[in-house]
Amino acid sequence: MKVLLIGINAKYIHSNPAVYSLKAYADKYYPHRPDGCVLGIAEYTINQTVQSILAELYRQQPQIAAFSCYIWNWTIIQALLSELPKVLPDTALWLGGPEVSYDAEDLLRTYPQLTGIMVGEGEETFLELLRYYWEHKTALSDIKGIVCKEGFTGERGLVDMNRLPFLYAPDADTATENVQYAVPAAFQNRILYYESQRGCPFQCSYCLSSIDKKVRLRNMDTVKSELRYFLDNRVPQVKFIDRTFNCNASHALDIWKYLSENDNGITNFHFEIAADLLTEEHLEVMRGMRPGLIQLEIGVQTANEKTLKAIHRHMDLDKLCKTVAAVHSFENIHQHLDLIAGLPYEDYDSFADSFNTVYAMMPDQLQLGFLKVLKGSPMEQRASGYGIAYSASPPYEVLYTKWLSYDELLKLKGIEEMVELYYNSSQFSHTLPVLVQYFDSPFCMYEALADYYRTNGFLTSTPSRSYRYQILLDFACTAAADQRTLFAELLTFDLYLRENLKSRPGFLPEQKQNRDSVRCFYEKEEQRPQYLKNYEGYTSVQLLRMTHIEQFSYPVWKKCAEEQQKRLETPAYILFDYQKRNALTHDAVYYEITL
Repeated sequence: MKVLLIGINAKYIHSNPAVYSLKAYADKYYPHRPDGCVLGIAEYTINQTVQSILAELYRQQPQIAAFSCYIWNWTIIQALLSELPKVLPDTALWLGGPEVSYDAEDLLRTYPQLTGIMVGEGEETFLELLRYYWEHKTALSDIKGIVCKEGFTGERGLVDMNRLPFLYAPDADTATENVQYAVPAAFQNRILYYESQRGCPFQCSYCLSSIDKKVRLRNMDTVKSELRYFLDNRVPQVKFIDRTFNCNASHALDIWKYLSENDNGITNFHFEIAADLLTEEHLEVMRGMRPGLIQLEIGVQTANEKTLKAIHRHMDLDKLCKTVAAVHSFENIHQHLDLIAGLPYEDYDSFADSFNTVYAMMPDQLQLGFLKVLKGSPMEQRASGYGIAYSASPPYEVLYTKWLSYDELLKLKGIEEMVELYYNSSQFSHTLPVLVQYFDSPFCMYEALADYYRTNGFLTSTPSRSYRYQILLDFACTAAADQRTLFAELLTFDLYLRENLKSRPGFLPEQKQNRDSVRCFYEKEEQRPQYLKNYEGYTSVQLLRMTHIEQFSYPVWKKCAEEQQKRLETPAYILFDYQKRNALTHDAVYYEITL
């Protein structure tokens, strides 16, 4: 009998830790199975068609197909539930995951072809389900944590985190002592996820983690040995899926200390944290980290005190601001700050205030998200009282509220697109701080830019970078018509920070430097390098092609926006070195030189 765990991910680079955890748990605690009993995993993406996934599942011929269900894949799973019984009529269909755990009985009535649904944490439940199918010694009604045609079998206790196997360990039948194993083939070129704890002590009403308030920690010695595996294998990125990683201060400190002391110079670790809970000890460890070793995702959500109270989010905003500023001053850690539009008591103007508050913190990325009314969340229960209308299909995103109209929400959608294109791309880091000074606030600037895109019919999905630069230059001139040269130079600087252009876009100022002076500079660098010391063995002609020199009449490379706007008495020359880049921004290193 073949049992197939099925994960349908948002992108190929993602993996589904849930199905791998179920399989790893079963492999560890049910290793001796009856002959012919096979447990496998099949992963797909939502970008594949229903027909292509259906065909692949048919070819595998499972007797039991178990789907891992989330808001991003529920629509495609629903389509498969309608089609799969037609081609595999004898296959038992099971569901599990947060998207189906809170209305399981209704789903069984809607989809009578289902055999059952696993609710909540599934490792132990799935193990017992395998024994039921493979040994026929128990009844479904004896397995806690499932909803079947007989009804709900009862709550299952929470799993002990220290019983969970490591997802990326080699198969038991291939493992031997004292051998370093590579990352399994299934995870090559993909983001690896890791879980050092489950649960969350907070009660944010829009989040499913508020339901499980008990925080359970994995043994620290085990955590360190598993982190060593990632480090030894030089994995590019590991994302911790702990809901609030630093809710236990000592647990977070131990992990960050270990990573700092055992850094391999390559691996990046991603954490979701509450910034206002960071301690001085945390900050001291962070201060000494390699640039790019860790990155932080910080959910601010709103700066509206009434909204924070309504969603049961306890946050010291003043401390959060100071902590984000402190981390920013280290210049070694990427910070990603989140806002949520559509929360109770947050109207358009209030959201603008929240936006401006977070923007002033200068995050590396500002994620402007929209409330999703998740099944089973406290927000779902209170939505009608708040006048929250939301989409009937996943991801159940807000349409309007008592305080925010649909028209205003559409405006925020346009602003979100502009923030993604221009701020979060990090490609306009010198232009935007100057441009924002010509508007009443950052929110007003992105609002005007979104309106400029919409009224002129500009595209937001074009792959051409020069297209976005040209539009931003023209837009800047609508706000400061006499500053075209300044903004052209700012955009020139931002553009050459990222790449050594093979062909110069038409909007860039004409190159004015003397060719003989440039040639002479590179000849000196070839003989006695002052700046390009990492180009040993290259000729002056090669150096010229591999780097770039640009003339500026404004000090656009300065970090201070006020300084950038002071015209120079004599032109300045900047040398861009593309072999050296900032670990966080990926900008080229640059030098002010004399020709």
